Parts: sequence; structure tokens; C-alpha cells
Amino acid sequence: MTTKIPVTIEGNLTGDPEHGASESGSEYARFTVAVNDRRLNETTNTWEDAGTVFHRVVVFNQQSRHVADSLRKGDSVIVAGDLRFGTYVDKESGQTRETRDVVADNVGASLKFADVSVDRAPKATSPAADASGPVATPVSYTGAGVAR
Repeated sequence: MTTKIPVTIEGNLTGDPEHGASESGSEYARFTVAVNDRRLNETTNTWEDAGTVFHRVVVFNQQSRHVADSLRKGDSVIVAGDLRFGTYVDKESGQTRETRDVVADNVGASLKFADVSVDRAPKATSPAADASGPVATPVSYTGAGVAR
């Protein structure tokens, strides 16, 4: 059984994304995002780290290629998707274990502390993503009359 909860997280990649394909041919990228919690210490009036939470993230299809090609360890990212909880049986111990993963709908580089250059990819993949479509000359330009 799985439960889905919509989430948006902002943090830093702990390593380069792992890119691969499933047995069915679906592409994926996996990576971990560290989210640091900072709090104001009212006694010293300074910001202090209050802990780090690590989130495993998976993204699919064309976006997985973009993630693997564009992001590296340490990059600041924003991830929007569903937090999914699941269970599985550990093969070695036979114990039931729980999992928590973010299945990303959208992954982007955070612009909070960095500049980013965008290299746009065509939305269509075939037959000709850059084709302008059919071209027709209006009848009024051709000199042909309309017969009634």
C-alpha cells in the first residue's frame, strides 16, 4: 500500500543523479536532496543549523535525462512532486521495512544563490520538432476569384 502527499522541497544534491532505464524501458533519474533546517537562536541572535533531512527523489522520462545532464552534487534544487510511503520485505532479514520517496513531477535548479542558463529542448520529438507546419497562400494574394 502506498500513500501520496504533495510536497515541494528545496535543498542541495548530495551526489550526482543516477540515470538509468527500467526493464520496461522507462527512463529514470534518482538522487538525494539534503534539506537543512536553520533557526534563529534568540539568545545569541544568530542563525544555527537545526538538523538535516535527506529525501530520496526519483524522476521519469525526458525530464530524467535533463536532470542527469544538468545537475551535479552540491547544486541547489527545487523539487515538486508526491511524497510516497511504501513497505517492502527485506530479503536478508525477512523484516518489513518502510520507504519514503519523492516522485517528482518537476525538478529545477534554484536561483536563490546561483545563475542558471536555460537550453530549451523542443517539446515534440518527431517527426520534425522544428518544422513550421504547412504553408498556404491566401486566395486574395493569388488573384484567383471566387466562383459562385
